[in-house]
Amino acid sequence: MQIIAGLGNPGAKHENNRHNVGFMAADAIARRHSFSPWSKKFSALIAEGMLDGEKVLLVKPQTFMNLSGQSVGEAMRFYKISPAHITVLYDELDLAPGKVRIKTGGGAGGHNGIRSLDSHIGKDYRRVRIGIGHPGSKELVHNWVLGDFAKADGEWLQPLLDAIADNAVMLAKGDDNGFMNKLSLAVPGAAKVGPSSGGEDRPAKGKSHIRRARPQQPEVKVPETGPMAAMLKRLFGKDGG
Repeated sequence: MQIIAGLGNPGAKHENNRHNVGFMAADAIARRHSFSPWSKKFSALIAEGMLDGEKVLLVKPQTFMNLSGQSVGEAMRFYKISPAHITVLYDELDLAPGKVRIKTGGGAGGHNGIRSLDSHIGKDYRRVRIGIGHPGSKELVHNWVLGDFAKADGEWLQPLLDAIADNAVMLAKGDDNGFMNKLSLAVPGAAKVGPSSGGEDRPAKGKSHIRRARPQQPEVKVPETGPMAAMLKRLFGKDGG
């Protein structure tokens, strides 16, 4: 038995928020693998299905993001499973849009949903971090994460959600490398396995990803006759070398 939890906020007004990309990924898995209809339990919407012959419970906590751990913790205790059998899909500010990182354990990185999970089930669960990008300053973060994805984001968002759903079996099997490889093919440059520090995909302050080519210096011609030529011959010999 495994639990795959997608994080987000309940309600129609949050449906397309960047903060709800975890919900979107869970929905995509449920559709692709014909999970049961969503029902209410554990203060969440849940759907049951099979991945690679193993029972999987999809969970979308309805407690709002900062209380997500209550819901997932209740489900974990009910089924008597360990955090090692839990995978959480959620948004990551410090990854560029479409980038994905996967690891087990680690810090909350300022994410209230992850902070809640850590306090309710410990830290030894698998985390699939889905990059939504950073607005550039701390003051803009709240409106950014609770804002809807832009229409242009569909170019990477839909292929990525489809790839997560199509390859959820690999995720359930613990084949992190295979799962990430499939995602990188769907959205080139999106996937990476293993621990990483926050902000690795954002340019350092004052730096740019664009390098300017240095203009070529004009060729300096050495005179063959005249006073300058005579001086060079005295200094370096007849051949100037």
